[in-house]
Amino acid sequence: MIEQENNGYIEMDYAKIDTDREERTGFAEVIFCKGKADEHLVTIFEQIFTRNGEVFGTRASEEQFALVKKRIPQITYDPVSKILKYEKPGKERIGNVVVATAGTADIAVAEEAAQTAEYFGTNIHRLYDVGVSGLHRLLSQKDVLQQANCVIAVAGMEGALPSVIGGLVKNPVIAVPTSVGYGANFGGVSALLTMINTCANGVTVVNIDNGYGAGYVATQINRLAEGKGE
Repeated sequence: MIEQENNGYIEMDYAKIDTDREERTGFAEVIFCKGKADEHLVTIFEQIFTRNGEVFGTRASEEQFALVKKRIPQITYDPVSKILKYEKPGKERIGNVVVATAGTADIAVAEEAAQTAEYFGTNIHRLYDVGVSGLHRLLSQKDVLQQANCVIAVAGMEGALPSVIGGLVKNPVIAVPTSVGYGANFGGVSALLTMINTCANGVTVVNIDNGYGAGYVATQINRLAEGKGE
């Protein structure tokens, strides 16, 4: 049952849809899909889509995509990033954020970051598979990195990539540890600890596999750099 909107949210039996979030924070509510009951997920998607004309969900499954598509035929799904979305055509994008990965196994998390930032209006330049085991690949893109308003560096294994990038650029680096790696990687903990302990200045760290969080913060930085942070 859906009740009337009240005090900036829509009261439902199982959710309170935050209709004032974009006005407060500059970002509309995003749906974390994993673990939601089917009918709850579909109804929340419908409510946000109907109100905003677009909708964005993370960590969705193929089965959830099929369910939502029955109600919102325009919805699209990316099986790599697991993003389920519909965005308004012709959306303006500003600035320049680079999303770099150490390896191709990190691309799923990187795409979550990249597509989140794109949805919120950021121009993205992708630099994939530029990890430290072949450092010349990264150094050949130094000009691209230095021109960005910020860089999202996504890495598993030992997580060294953000430290290297942090020593090359003057703008913020957002480090994203991934759970990619062998046993001693501890599901991304080794990469996380490397990034937290970096000696490079200007590197901040989000949680393991948290591409969404990185894309969100990168957009905030990008908006400020472009004079659109108000």
